[in-house]
Amino acid sequence: MEGQDIYTLAGGWEWYDVRVGGFKSELIGEWKIHDPYTMEWLDLAATLEGRDYLSVRYKDGVEPVLMGSLLYVVTEEGKNQQIPEQFYFYADGSVLITINLDDHTRRSMAKSERVSMLHQCERPVEGLFVLARTILHYYHTGMDRFEVNLRQVEARMRERNRRTLMDAILTARFELLDWSNRFIPFQELLAASREGYHDSLDDSRAFNQLQYRVERLGQLIHHYEREIDTLVSIDDAISGFRGNEIMKTLTIFTVVFTPATVIGAVWGMNFENLPGIETPWGFIVVTGITLAWMGGMYWWLRTKGWTGDLLRVKARKKNKNI
Repeated sequence: MEGQDIYTLAGGWEWYDVRVGGFKSELIGEWKIHDPYTMEWLDLAATLEGRDYLSVRYKDGVEPVLMGSLLYVVTEEGKNQQIPEQFYFYADGSVLITINLDDHTRRSMAKSERVSMLHQCERPVEGLFVLARTILHYYHTGMDRFEVNLRQVEARMRERNRRTLMDAILTARFELLDWSNRFIPFQELLAASREGYHDSLDDSRAFNQLQYRVERLGQLIHHYEREIDTLVSIDDAISGFRGNEIMKTLTIFTVVFTPATVIGAVWGMNFENLPGIETPWGFIVVTGITLAWMGGMYWWLRTKGWTGDLLRVKARKKNKNI
């Protein structure tokens, strides 16, 4: 339903929470007439669907203005779903305008603690910081769920490192990459605010609270990136170790069975005068020689220390990951 709510804050500025079905709405037209300086932003906003955008302008070459759009996801507590949303914002020295803020965030902003924060803001841009910090709460919720899934992947790796585990690790990496990309606009908001307001934000509580929350999330994302890189390295190491053990085992079996291969090749040739071919004890003698030769080869490899535990890994089952 189209409409707007107007909030007058203790700092002497106003917040216009606007809801429209499109930028050809009569309400948008009234805004252009009421405040011609917003006309450029509203015309630009109509082209920003599905895009993040942030610009710093200076009204009359002096007063900073922040305008743009923000893509984000709503992640509610207790619900395993992410709802993509987008809202448009404009903040100058006297007014904050938001267009098509989602209902869940609107209800969150109406809570007493956030209303109190808004009344403590001296400028509209600080109200935008409170709003951005509220939206970042969804990202904390999403990262908490991401951490639970990552811990499950780590537990599976400890218990049994199957080949399909790499798919789960890559899925986690792409999910984290998506969160990281969604997080970038908030970092840009801090930088753009510094560009527009310079050192005047140093004493702003709303700005500092947003900055600390952004830093917390940035540290989390960086930490999870390193964890995933470690999981990939561990999986590569285990796969390489497993492959080396397989090749070593096959090599040992090849060497041990070489005498049988040689003797079988010799006694399989089409010659009439092969030793023992016409005697009843010939097969037993050749078999005995073959087994003795194979045993000697294995004993020789063992005395050299080349067999190690390769032929006993499965029997002992001391490491399920290998």
